[in-house]
Amino acid sequence: MKVLITGGAGYIGNELVFQLLKNPAIEKITVYDNLSRKNYNLFLDNRFEPRKLQFVNGELLDSRKIRRELEDIDIVYHLAAIVSTPYATENSHLFEQVNHWGTAELVYALEDSNVKKFVYLSTTSVYGAQDEMINAETPPEPRTFYGSSKLRGEKHVERLMDKMDTYIIRCGNVYGYSPSVRFDAVINRFMFEVNFMGRIQINGNGQQTRAFIHIDKVVRVLHNLLGDTFSLPSGIYNLSDKNLSIAEIAEVIREIYPFMEVLYIDQHLVMREIKVEQDNRISPLMDVSPVSVKEELMDFKNNFSFSSYFESISEVPKT
Repeated sequence: MKVLITGGAGYIGNELVFQLLKNPAIEKITVYDNLSRKNYNLFLDNRFEPRKLQFVNGELLDSRKIRRELEDIDIVYHLAAIVSTPYATENSHLFEQVNHWGTAELVYALEDSNVKKFVYLSTTSVYGAQDEMINAETPPEPRTFYGSSKLRGEKHVERLMDKMDTYIIRCGNVYGYSPSVRFDAVINRFMFEVNFMGRIQINGNGQQTRAFIHIDKVVRVLHNLLGDTFSLPSGIYNLSDKNLSIAEIAEVIREIYPFMEVLYIDQHLVMREIKVEQDNRISPLMDVSPVSVKEELMDFKNNFSFSSYFESISEVPKT
C-alpha cells in the first residue's frame, strides 16, 4: 500500500506517520504539507524509517501538483486544515480557501484517480454549541468560520462515497504529547503554562464542557481504518472519548502540580457547551489500553525537557 497524508507534518500527522511506518503492508508514505505552521519536528523525529518516507512541499490548491502526487497512491488521509484555535471567528477567507476550496480541489483530483480509500478528518465544531448530548444524527449548526468551512469541505467529500471507501471523521478536541504538539489546544496549553509559569488561564467560568480525545486514540483509529479487522462502511462518524469541563481538567492538572494557580478571564461569562456521545460504530478501532486522564497528562509532563522553576521551588522544604 502507498499512502499520502495531507498535513502530515502537523500534530496528528506526525504521530500517524510514525504509526503507519510500523505497518509492514505499507510500502511508501508521502507527506504533502505546505509547512504553514512552521513546525519542522517531523524532520527531526528519529523514530522514522527514512526509506519509506518522502516529503512534498505543496498546497492543496495546486491542482497540478496534487494530481501528480496521487498517481500511484492507494490511500489518502486528508488532515491539512487551518484549525480554529484561537482565531475561529477571524479571517473567514483563509478558512474558506484552505478548508473548503482546498478540500474541493483535492476531491476533484481524487475523482480522476485510482485511490481506493479516503479519510477526511473533520471536527465536532460542525455541530456548533448545543446544550443536549450530540450524536452522529445531530444536524450540524456551526457557529464559527472554522466549523462552517470544515462542513463545506465535508459536502465535497461526500461525492466520493460512490467511488471509493470514504470516511468523514468528526474529531473532538485532541490532546497529548507528540513531537509536533499544538500548544494552542486547551489541555496542551494548560500543561505548558503550569509547567513553566506555575499557573493556567481559564476564559469564562470554567464550567463549559467539551469533547476530548487523546492523540494516541485518534491515531489508532486512523491506522485501523486501513485494515480488514473492522468492517466499517463509508460514512460520517464522531470520534471522541471523554466529555470534560474546563474546571474538571484543571483539577486533574492540580493533582499533578499542587502549586498551580488559576487565573480567570471574564469569569462571569458562560461559555459554549459541546458534549459528544461516543460513536460505538467507530470506537472499537480505538484499540488501546484504558488510561486515566491523569496518567496521560503525567506522560505529557515527563516529556518536557526540564522541570519548571515553580515546581523546584515547591519542593524546597520549609524552614
